[in-house]
Amino acid sequence: MPEIRRRRLDKAVWVPLRASQTLQTVGKRGFVGFREEFFGAGSVAVPLDKRASAETLGWCDIGLRQGHAGGVDEGRYVPADVYDGWNLQLSAIALALAQDGNSEDPPEWHLHQDFVITLRLKREGDVWLAPDEDYIEVARLKREQGVPALLEVRAEHLKDYLCARSMALYVSSYRLREEVVDQPSSIDWPTSPYEQISGADRWEGRKAEIHEGGEFLGASWAVMHITRENIDFAEDVPKIGPFDENLTTRSWTTKERGKKLLRIQGEFWRNEWIEPSTSSPRVRRDKLPSSSFFVVDVAGNRVNADKLEGTGGWLWFRPDLIVQLARHRGASLRWYTRDTGGIRCSAATSHVHFGLNRVGLVNVFAKDIGYEPAWAQAIWAGFNVGPDGGVSEELLAAQAGGEPADTVAPEEYLPKVLVALNEVSGRKFGFELFRKHDRLQALLKEMHRFRSTDQPGLFALAKDLARLTADSIDAAAIQTIVKPAKGEKWGSLRSLQELVALMEGSTRARSLVGPLFGIYELRLADAHLPSSDIEASLALAKVNPKAPFVFQGFQLLCSCVSSLQSVGRALSRPMSKVP
Repeated sequence: MPEIRRRRLDKAVWVPLRASQTLQTVGKRGFVGFREEFFGAGSVAVPLDKRASAETLGWCDIGLRQGHAGGVDEGRYVPADVYDGWNLQLSAIALALAQDGNSEDPPEWHLHQDFVITLRLKREGDVWLAPDEDYIEVARLKREQGVPALLEVRAEHLKDYLCARSMALYVSSYRLREEVVDQPSSIDWPTSPYEQISGADRWEGRKAEIHEGGEFLGASWAVMHITRENIDFAEDVPKIGPFDENLTTRSWTTKERGKKLLRIQGEFWRNEWIEPSTSSPRVRRDKLPSSSFFVVDVAGNRVNADKLEGTGGWLWFRPDLIVQLARHRGASLRWYTRDTGGIRCSAATSHVHFGLNRVGLVNVFAKDIGYEPAWAQAIWAGFNVGPDGGVSEELLAAQAGGEPADTVAPEEYLPKVLVALNEVSGRKFGFELFRKHDRLQALLKEMHRFRSTDQPGLFALAKDLARLTADSIDAAAIQTIVKPAKGEKWGSLRSLQELVALMEGSTRARSLVGPLFGIYELRLADAHLPSSDIEASLALAKVNPKAPFVFQGFQLLCSCVSSLQSVGRALSRPMSKVP
């Protein structure tokens, strides 16, 4: 096991708190080709001043034999998580607690509640997540056929916790590798068992000749058969007399005669320490310097995130930053005015006030980034650029002038106008214009201009807008009011146009619904439509192809919302002609 003996858990990313894991099983036990590897581990967190006493313990003391249950020892109750170690007064803590099962219910392993609550973890299935850190996995339980096999924790969080408690983790592990061969092995151990000891590590190698099936070569056993002679098997209530009465015995020996094979085993025991970290930013709230830097002026000077509060200025970011932040679990994007809003990348953080400037870059007051958690600062830093295009006028007006702009973002109006249209059509025609969409809320969450940071993003935004509009319009219901001529087929948008024409006339109806046609046609742009068709669709959707892409996304949303609002106003008017 040279590769295993070189590795140290103190350098691993994941540390096992408890393990009973079959890493490999090949073939049938006792037969040629059989190979198996097993890994077991147990651990206790030990106060730093008790390390010397703990080092007298090993696999038999804190390994898999060690269960966990509260009990009374010499009149003193000892909780399930406390391990004193054979009168050593260790006051050690088991971070992984094993609960016994029975023939119906398997055993269960628990992660210590203090560890879970202190690090603010959330359990989902057999995984513990850190909501404050972008829901990163901190601990995980793996099972084999439903039975716990490995409970491991992320070393970074474990070491933070140990540091705060002035403890170190003492881990005792055992590993077994076994193989069955039919030819003498090239392994030339001078003895069997062959032992090597190095500090707290002990390795033993064994070779044994066996018969096929697993019995030792030449093994024999004795069999004794005992029969009672005084039992009447025909009685309704038979009874057995004293054991020494009327007994007949016979015995014989047998010997294994199967094929000769060779079983090779290697066993490795190790006791090792997982050291605490030198600081505890999570539990003890130790302050660590930020590793994220931001460009703060036209000269390209960079400032550490910890010092952003003193800059008194704004930062500039590429607009695709918002998409990246919005993808994280618990993220939220909201709009305050046409060009300002708030973005948070986690439910554990607050919204950061941002604005969009005249060249399509995102501005944020520098101090606000200094309040973000370190993992979020790293994301912001990845999209940071030098100043260009000034500070967003609406953001500057709100944060420096104290006069927020009196404008509205189309993103905010889109869900409201869809609801309003359904209410209008329901009152007037008895049906909702838009059918219920199973992904409505998910789609609405994605309806924002920041998806349009390149041409494919613009087309993807158009595709989802078409799902909310053209694909969701109840054309069959509309055609109960306005019917196509015999042999003519209308799509959903044409049906809507004809319905609007009852109130506004054909020419006006085409103008009002036109942007929705343009958006629908843009959804096909990723199918390699000719550039002339794309330009015509953009014009119909009232999008300027020369504007920065984030502005094109804004224009697309504006034309969609404006068209729907106009349709709603039209449907509210009396009909100018009878259908």
